Amino acid sequence: MTSSTKLNCLIVLSKDGVSAQSFIQCFTMTHTAFNVQLATPGGKQAEFLSTDDQSRRWLSDFNTKPFSVPLCLEVIDAQRYSCLIVPHSPGAVHDLASSVTLGQILAQFIRDRKLICAVGLGVAALLSCVDVPKDMQGQTIADFQSEKHKSLSWLFKSYSMTGSTVCELACAANFGTLPVIVEDEVRDRGGSFSASGE
Repeated sequence: MTSSTKLNCLIVLSKDGVSAQSFIQCFTMTHTAFNVQLATPGGKQAEFLSTDDQSRRWLSDFNTKPFSVPLCLEVIDAQRYSCLIVPHSPGAVHDLASSVTLGQILAQFIRDRKLICAVGLGVAALLSCVDVPKDMQGQTIADFQSEKHKSLSWLFKSYSMTGSTVCELACAANFGTLPVIVEDEVRDRGGSFSASGE
């Protein structure tokens, strides 16, 4: 590999809501060192949340670039990427946390010992990564959410997570409608969880 050849970085976005500031920081930090590609479930445009004038201008300029169009998560080949990032994504609890496809991509990254970074509620995306027995492959997301499959081994259970806490989420207006409380789910699956200030 020559010094001018960049490795590929995959930024996975929730189609149901991504923090604009977190995405901008993740993209600008990685874009200089990596060829960055975006992916969402179904290849749908991500909804950016909590935008201000500056972030709206940045995103408006960004959307004119060809690399702003997300790829369909379902066609991603994990072998092509050297790292994966999930920015702070309040929508991740709705789509990425139960994405079988993302779970398979993350499992490949773990097997290949590649870098994975999830920020804030982007940690919810890591909940999708379970050890799926061969006889269960091809199942739907609803099948994996059923009670009989809750015992599947979570591949991040030996990792320590830092993210949005129950206390932080409880302050949000949508707390009662969240399908997953990330801190509780990480602990229930045998993982270690701490707040950023702990």
